[in-house]
Amino acid sequence: MGMWGPFRGPHLQLTLRLDWEAAYLDGRTAARRRATVHITRTGLDITLPESGARLFWPFREIRQTQGTHAGEQVRLERGGELSEALLIGDVGFLSAARAAAPEAAHFHEPGRRRLRVGLTFAALVAAIALAVGIYYVGIPAVAAVAAARVPVSWEEKLGGAIVDHFAPPSGRCEDPVRQAKIDGIVAALTAKARPQPYTFRITVVNSSVVNAVAAPGGQLILFRGLLERTDSAEELAGVLAHEVEHVLHRHVTRAIFQQASTGVLMAALVGDVSSVVAYGLEGARTLGDLQMSRAAEAEADREGMRLLQEAGIDPQGMITFFEKLSRREGGRGGDPVTRYLRTHPTTTERIATLRALAAAAPKPERRLLPDDDWNDVKSLCGELPAPSPR
Repeated sequence: MGMWGPFRGPHLQLTLRLDWEAAYLDGRTAARRRATVHITRTGLDITLPESGARLFWPFREIRQTQGTHAGEQVRLERGGELSEALLIGDVGFLSAARAAAPEAAHFHEPGRRRLRVGLTFAALVAAIALAVGIYYVGIPAVAAVAAARVPVSWEEKLGGAIVDHFAPPSGRCEDPVRQAKIDGIVAALTAKARPQPYTFRITVVNSSVVNAVAAPGGQLILFRGLLERTDSAEELAGVLAHEVEHVLHRHVTRAIFQQASTGVLMAALVGDVSSVVAYGLEGARTLGDLQMSRAAEAEADREGMRLLQEAGIDPQGMITFFEKLSRREGGRGGDPVTRYLRTHPTTTERIATLRALAAAAPKPERRLLPDDDWNDVKSLCGELPAPSPR
């Protein structure tokens, strides 16, 4: 397996593992390539055995975006918007890198996971108190920190409260047989996903608004208007894959913190879910109006496409549906009922990127559901009167 090198201190000698197995993503396609990573004092030597290519990543240019929570694999990124990435399944890599290289001190130390959550929150509250005078500048940075550290159980409570607020039982479309087939799409998408702590739940709302949104904690809200405009299960799978990635990367939690008031952020840091719902929804206006950053949307596109490919679902459905909405938006000059493109900008360039990602993998031979079955599923709300869009 890996090589082992000596690590000498003044009073003891230990062996330190320097070679690790990883998966490499080039940022331009969804393909994963096997890689070996060797830790040096200044960076990572990366070898791609299939092509023989070698890369070097200086530690000062590497950022860690996953691997701080139990069950997560380590994800390291380098570069701009379409960044390269390394995926390493063993969190022991982080400890080895920190021990071998002083410049890797910004990597997460797995031993810190034993610290009590309350102590972490207390430290964050103290830091916020010191920065009150400059909170207008500090809120985006603090929002990212808070979103990365709130427990999953906290996100689930917030997500459940948001669903109850925007999708009360009286406004939901509930048919166990059809709902089970939609739930099956989400199950197929997440079955082979990287280890993740969320249990995904989808709620269909009887509204003609063409939208689908992700709430914290694995909650997905699908509006009737979007469901009825899909022509296949693969088209809906493409939309849901994008939203699932927003949840997995905590984009929604971060956006709520960043766009809402300071009171929401403080409530989040002390674990007060009720206050976040009371003030956060007012600050963010509606969950469907939250604007994700360009980087978050690009990441959800790339990772959503990867999710489809790993699940064996034809990614052309995602592209077809986005093109369909783009034509509809252009032809009607900004239909107020079609909100998906305002919150998920689908430009020509973006669709071209999705096409390039889809071309990197073979087309699956099977379909999720036949057309006749899908026509039945998307009529889930058909027997209910459609309310006026809000």
